[in-house]
Amino acid sequence: MSTCWLVTGADGMLARDVTARIAAAGERSAALTRAELDITGPDEVRAALAAHRPDVVVNCAAWNDVDGAETHEEAARAVNATGPRVLAEACKERGAVLLHVSTDYVFAGDAHEPYAEDASPDPRGAYARSKAAGERAVLDLLPETGHVVRTAWLYGAGGRNFVRTMIGLEAGRETVDVVDDQRGQPTWSADLAELLLRLGRGTLAGTVPPGIQHGTSSGETTWYGLTREIFRLLGADPDRVRPTTSAAFHRPAPRPAYSVLGHERLRTTGIEPIREWREALAEAFPEIVRAHRESRGTGP
Repeated sequence: MSTCWLVTGADGMLARDVTARIAAAGERSAALTRAELDITGPDEVRAALAAHRPDVVVNCAAWNDVDGAETHEEAARAVNATGPRVLAEACKERGAVLLHVSTDYVFAGDAHEPYAEDASPDPRGAYARSKAAGERAVLDLLPETGHVVRTAWLYGAGGRNFVRTMIGLEAGRETVDVVDDQRGQPTWSADLAELLLRLGRGTLAGTVPPGIQHGTSSGETTWYGLTREIFRLLGADPDRVRPTTSAAFHRPAPRPAYSVLGHERLRTTGIEPIREWREALAEAFPEIVRAHRESRGTGP
């Protein structure tokens, strides 16, 4: 019997890749946009689970406007904290697995080695606080069937992201100044989608224990290092990318200086962590370039 999945936030980049991976595996899914399912409404969520009867719920719905959360913290908490709690309560009632996607921002970003899955969150800023609260709700309510899957620096063909932005800037500027004092793990949304499917199936089979997992690529770099690789893949001169500091770009919300996540817990469950970031970017790149050009009406 195939697994039935319910995916929230279905119009987002990650959710599109999750839905595509489910379809490719020949399994059933219901992909619901925010307009179709408000995850903050308990009655609405219960009705959706009753109608679709999922074995696994993948929560890709989120408030991702990091800076906007500083002035709209209540709205951010509704989606990032209340929503996961409502989903967890409904999944508990129906016995469904919940895979909740979270973020590296739950950490302060002042470490010097990869954050372990059991490291204590220390959120800085409204967005980070809202995501940390969502994590706690899922872990508290679903100790046997809940996963928090932290990711970071997500990019893909199906949405706005840093990689697509830099592709556009390469075509329009002679040089680009990019921050070189923030370190992280660029992660292809399709790779994360595949990991989510493996976690869902493993939890149903009893081979993957619930809890926190880190869904980021292996290796690490800075935004500057990532941009140089983007230019190289475009056939452009990487020396057109110039390093700068975070101080040169004032933002309302703080950014983690170091948000590299460890993957030891995946290894102990027998799941291979996501591959090295350069390998993934090279495979993803043609599709991302094509999507970028089509969105601008410039053709293949």
